[in-house]
Amino acid sequence: MSVPVLPTSLVDNPRLDRWIRFNADRTVRIATGKVEIGQGVVTALGQIAADELDVPLDKVVMLSGDSDEGPDEMYTTSSLSIQMSGSSIRLVCAEVRAKALDRAALRLNCSPADLTVVDGEFRRNGAATGQDYWSIAGEIDLSKDVSGTTRPKPHGEYKVVGRSIPRLDLPAKVTGQPAYVHDVLPAGVLHARLLRQPNPGATLVALDEAAIRRAAKGELQIVREANFVAFVSPVESVAQAAAAAAPGHTSWQGLRRLTPAHEEAAWLKGQAAEDRHIGVPPRTEPPRNPVQITVSRPYIAHASMGPSCALAEFKDGHLTVWSHGQGMAPLQKNLAPVLDLPLSAITTRHLHGPGCYGHNGADDAALDAALVAMRLPGRTIRVQWRREEEFGFEPVGPAMLVTLHVDLDDKGRPADWTTEIWSATHVQRPGSGSGFLLATEALPNPPPEVKPTDPTEARGGGGTRNAVPLYDVPSHRILHHLVQRGPVRTSALRGLGALPNVYAIEMLMDELAERAGMDPVAYRLSIMSEPRARRLIERVAEMAGWTARGPAGSGKGLGMAFARYKNTAAYCAVAASVTVDEIVRVDRVWCVADAGVVVNPDGGRNQLEGGVIQALSWTLKEQVRFDDHGIASLDWDGYPILRFSEVPEIEAELVDGAGNPSLGLGECSCGPTAAAVGNAVAHALGVRIHDMPLTRERILKALA
Repeated sequence: MSVPVLPTSLVDNPRLDRWIRFNADRTVRIATGKVEIGQGVVTALGQIAADELDVPLDKVVMLSGDSDEGPDEMYTTSSLSIQMSGSSIRLVCAEVRAKALDRAALRLNCSPADLTVVDGEFRRNGAATGQDYWSIAGEIDLSKDVSGTTRPKPHGEYKVVGRSIPRLDLPAKVTGQPAYVHDVLPAGVLHARLLRQPNPGATLVALDEAAIRRAAKGELQIVREANFVAFVSPVESVAQAAAAAAPGHTSWQGLRRLTPAHEEAAWLKGQAAEDRHIGVPPRTEPPRNPVQITVSRPYIAHASMGPSCALAEFKDGHLTVWSHGQGMAPLQKNLAPVLDLPLSAITTRHLHGPGCYGHNGADDAALDAALVAMRLPGRTIRVQWRREEEFGFEPVGPAMLVTLHVDLDDKGRPADWTTEIWSATHVQRPGSGSGFLLATEALPNPPPEVKPTDPTEARGGGGTRNAVPLYDVPSHRILHHLVQRGPVRTSALRGLGALPNVYAIEMLMDELAERAGMDPVAYRLSIMSEPRARRLIERVAEMAGWTARGPAGSGKGLGMAFARYKNTAAYCAVAASVTVDEIVRVDRVWCVADAGVVVNPDGGRNQLEGGVIQALSWTLKEQVRFDDHGIASLDWDGYPILRFSEVPEIEAELVDGAGNPSLGLGECSCGPTAAAVGNAVAHALGVRIHDMPLTRERILKALA
């Protein structure tokens, strides 16, 4: 008998009791290490558990992101929550259901096959037995490891999975009830604000505390350790006033100097880099029919609606931290060495935050709060970053320069393909080996500079994510120039390198179609043999009325694009209709995806629509700006995003998953949306713009 292949989450957390517990109030607690960051995943995971256990959904109580009681599933990233945590919960619940049936059968002196489960109760030949999960829970040994040998329900028996169950977290959020970490205000809480070290290596040589206290106008404690400075007060406005005044009463040495040239992706070319070769060896013969395209994306902010926030309390030698970060177990592990505490002395618990989109400032704010709490024991410390702090000091999504070198065969189809990428690292999470929590740089013994790394292709890649086209290309390789020292701290932003890579590939597809004298949809289908991909390309063309597409250069354009996220997750095709004069106005977007079995269709469509809107904002507007002090785009005027009035009508569709395994879809629509808009703008103008964002200045330059 073959050994079952378990999801990574179960390999790392094999004990059943880390996942499931039957409570005395006749509910069942399901734990997950994945957290709710607006994607509806906690609701969907509850649906999976309810289906496998045959209990009502309102009997399922979800515990999400608790380092003491839940499984360690690392970070909530890469569209893996349903694939990893969902499949783990499914296997755990199936096994516990089978164990419970075995115990009930022993009590009832019958075969487990004679029993069914209805709303958590065990029935024999349809009749009540007086037994249920809770009556026999004490006889089930949940301290055992999961075996993975119990077969979960087949797709056809799902009753809750596949239904658009309303999200558990939304009522409080849409009615203004306390729902976010920012809303938590324990009795006696102290508010803290920070004076940020301008850059790693900068040294604080003067701090006029008296002037800051005068500006604060209230009770104020100043907590300082080397270059880490916090202003603490029982009155939030006092701490805020102190932090706002502090930069004008300090002096620093070792400041870096940046220029606006650093903010462009073109600056990356020629910088010191680790060169990686992935794929087939380079061709030795010269290309016969070469085509080349270069595209770029600038540095992008996470731009969460609310700034980072955390609470911490150090009491009786134990530290408790409440954070809206993406992983509570990793946060616990990353705090321990900085604070010189054992893991057993730290508890980290997740609370909701107003937007995430990757590695923003949440974990850094958690360390800020913990550092202050350690110095003021017995009090709950609440740290909330200021807006300019969030924009100025969170990690940003790295700029990327992507050049495609393609050799065509006699029919105009790609015969050989090289994707060449220049990028800083996409992951500097603490604990990754290439990153640290921000405040550690300001403490007395800052960590040494580390060598940047990027996620491997086996993990979906970082800068190389989606660099391999899914089309029928006989020979492909990647040349990845991982820039060793970027001008600012970079880390994970939704999709990592997928968006610029898909933008490059799909822009080139339209150019190759034009060279071959073919319609862009027909050209794609001519070099795409994957049935699920073909289905989406054909469907989005039908939705968008592609056959009625007008001529190029009219000021109105229709473009499309396709990708399978990471080439392993959900498939997605997008079409976009635009009007272009001096600016781009997106009139309508059609999006169709294949994510296999979709647990919550409404939640799935919301993810597609959210990805479309964010990608529109990135493609048309967003760019982090630099000046000689660092990041200069420190507010919504300096960093504009898509407005509600600019959001187009979006038609999002999920095709029937045909019982295929669930695939992550949280990031699948971003890359195709950007490329569809780029192709639509090219159709509207008759010329292509290869550099994002597609601003008024770039449009006028292209037309000139």
